Amino acid sequence: MSMLALQGSWSVAAHGFAAGPCRRHRGPGSVGRPGRPGVRRIAVARQLLRRRPTLKKLDFRAAGPAGRAQGASGQPARGASAQVGPARGAGLRAPGRRNAPGIRCRPGPATTIVGGRAPCAGAGRTAHASSSPTGVSACPDRPAGPPGRRRTASGARPAHRCAARSGPLPRHRRPGPGRQPRPRPVRAVLRTADDGAPQRPAQGPTGPGAARCAALRPSRRADSRQETGGARRRGGGQVARVPLLSLRGISKRFATLQALSSVSLDIGPGEIVALVGDNGAGKSTLIKTVSGVHQPDSGLIEWRGRPVEIRRPLDAQELGIATVYQDLALCDGLDAVANLFLGRELRRFGLLREVEMERRAREVFASLSVRLPSLRIPVASLSGGQRQAVAIARSLIGRPDLVILDEPTAALGLEQTAQTLELIRRLRDHGHAVILVSHNLDDVQAVSDRVAVLRLGRNNGVFEARYTTQEQLTAAITGSHAMAMTLQRSLLPRGLPEQNAVDAAYRYLPAHAGVGGDWFDVIPLSGARVALVVGDVVGHGVHAAATMGRLRTAVHNFSALDLPPDELLTHLDDVVSRIDEEEAASGTDVVVGATCLYAIYDPTSQRCQLARAGHLPAVLVHQDGTVEIPDTPVGPPLGFRGLPFTTSEVELPAGSRLVLYTDGLVEARTRDIDIGLGMLREALAPPGRTPEETCQAVLEAMLPARHEDDVALLVATARALPPDRIVAWEVRSDPAAVAEARATATRQLERWGLDGLVFATELILSELVTNAVRHAAGPIGVRLLYDRRLICEVSDASSTAPHLRYAAVTDEGGRGLFLVAQLSARWGTRYTSTGKVIWSEQDLPRPHPAA
Repeated sequence: MSMLALQGSWSVAAHGFAAGPCRRHRGPGSVGRPGRPGVRRIAVARQLLRRRPTLKKLDFRAAGPAGRAQGASGQPARGASAQVGPARGAGLRAPGRRNAPGIRCRPGPATTIVGGRAPCAGAGRTAHASSSPTGVSACPDRPAGPPGRRRTASGARPAHRCAARSGPLPRHRRPGPGRQPRPRPVRAVLRTADDGAPQRPAQGPTGPGAARCAALRPSRRADSRQETGGARRRGGGQVARVPLLSLRGISKRFATLQALSSVSLDIGPGEIVALVGDNGAGKSTLIKTVSGVHQPDSGLIEWRGRPVEIRRPLDAQELGIATVYQDLALCDGLDAVANLFLGRELRRFGLLREVEMERRAREVFASLSVRLPSLRIPVASLSGGQRQAVAIARSLIGRPDLVILDEPTAALGLEQTAQTLELIRRLRDHGHAVILVSHNLDDVQAVSDRVAVLRLGRNNGVFEARYTTQEQLTAAITGSHAMAMTLQRSLLPRGLPEQNAVDAAYRYLPAHAGVGGDWFDVIPLSGARVALVVGDVVGHGVHAAATMGRLRTAVHNFSALDLPPDELLTHLDDVVSRIDEEEAASGTDVVVGATCLYAIYDPTSQRCQLARAGHLPAVLVHQDGTVEIPDTPVGPPLGFRGLPFTTSEVELPAGSRLVLYTDGLVEARTRDIDIGLGMLREALAPPGRTPEETCQAVLEAMLPARHEDDVALLVATARALPPDRIVAWEVRSDPAAVAEARATATRQLERWGLDGLVFATELILSELVTNAVRHAAGPIGVRLLYDRRLICEVSDASSTAPHLRYAAVTDEGGRGLFLVAQLSARWGTRYTSTGKVIWSEQDLPRPHPAA
């Protein structure tokens, strides 16, 4: 129990009860003037404390005119008289006890005090009480105990703690006509109690506008109960994550310099968010806006889902935001204990509590696992990492929810940097959210959960630290992301080539986190065949895009040799290995890794050969909607030189669809790859779709609004070359059989209506069949294909291929292949398991326009 006599006002505290007029609201006849101790009121208060320690409700009635007030003890003002007796029907008298002499308690329209304080009691107003154990009377201008619910005798809740008083509002609290009072910002009031513990008052500021201020100030205690784990429940039972701090459209201008432009950022509870950017990107301006140093010109700041205004650093401290700037702001001449409690010293009776401060300092350092040589040596003698630890520990004295660290590892050695990063991890483990501002990308990726990039005062991407490379972050910081996008677009195919083997469609979507190395291709081959290619280069950025371009060019070159899929991947594996060797020789640590799937479809046999190097398998969709994944042996990713690849062959009937894709379509952190493949099968199941419709349906069913990896999708519907456009026969290994081959080809061309190609075809077949009869062995075959071009093929069992050369004037031979090259649009050699095929293609004659 305590009793406090104040100048012009007094209060009595007995088991949580205090009453008395405040200094501001005392009446003109109030006792206790300056210079007079008020002996009578002290005596009455002692009797009240001794006789009635459990009073809950009092109604003090003035016996004189309304203009004269009386004290809470019942002592009348000068010239007034009062009698105090037992209240009628109130049962205030304790059994066997009498009320204090000279005091009469009566029930009336007094305000009931429910766990807190009542409205203010001035002249002619309801009594004023508080449950504060300190005994300080509750007043709009004076902090008191924890806030409670206030209800009048009728059960209604007053709009303000002084709403029950009579008379009009003071002039300074009257809102203007047609407008509401302007809300005040959150005020941080940090005080030290008598026991020396620094604490934030639970009720916050009081006085004029306190109700409006309380509406803006979130209750940290209530929020911690309601939003445990950073989530709150929405309608329908869905639990949604509520950010601890949310910035929406923050802009700030200094004269002609636009420092921030519509910057948005979310920080969740217990999350480390790194803020990176080049010099002048706006990082310092943003954290000073959050810390209350600068006020934003526009935008919204939300704390635990509630809009707040942070106009000065005390507002940020009241919310629970602590900032450790790069200069640390430590007093070098003071020790660690004095720096921790600088400005918040623990005192009792005006004396510093050194032992208690040192004990609490040891607890803070022990919770952070920080070791100092001594707490009582000046911080100037500590290392850089230890000084950083002292600054962080000082920020934790006020128990913040969010800690902002500005370049904490700047100018630190390797060992001290590691200690500071471990300290930041402990902050997260203890439930503190952290905003880490740093230029060191290694430190950022070591401790952060997410990385927000600012460039020229604007958002330039938010990345997941675990799934982001430094090249991606560098591209976002320097703005080379657009350059990488331009490079990649120039290296990818701008359209599909003309061919009749398949009806194809594609989609390519770059990742939001950065440009990747996914690519696709449709390459026409000899014999009316077509090659379908999909690949993926590991990594993002300009390097991945450039590597993708090199591999795509290599695939085009190897496909021109008509290599089988397994041999082509073997050569491509050598190319990737050489790229790795070049990177190692240049001193870079970039390791090139890639995957690839290569397929060749032959419309004459409706068969498809596939081989893959570390890539996901293709999906086959039949005409009836049946979806299957062909059993294609997987080889190692490209770059592991020396390991073999295997080619598999599947039947691909006309009308069926072959789907090739990259891992960005089916893989995600939120689902397993088997689930992704199942979703892909469901999206491909509906029959009768065109390739364009299939691509659109797959992307709508598979991709989220913000995908994290590149996506390349290639859908090909198989076609078959009609049998009446395919003619093949065998030729005897006899020079006389050359004339028979010319005659057979001439008759077939006349049936097809290609009379204009008879002469050139006879010359080509004469040369190719003659070379096979003279220089090759085994059976000789001739095949004519009527496709977009007229294709002539001569096969034999020899593995030697002829070469084009210039014949000398005196040479009798060597001019046949020169004639073939001049009469053909394309020609070449294709090796098979039984020998080789020499082929040539002639353009079809254009139809004459109708007369």
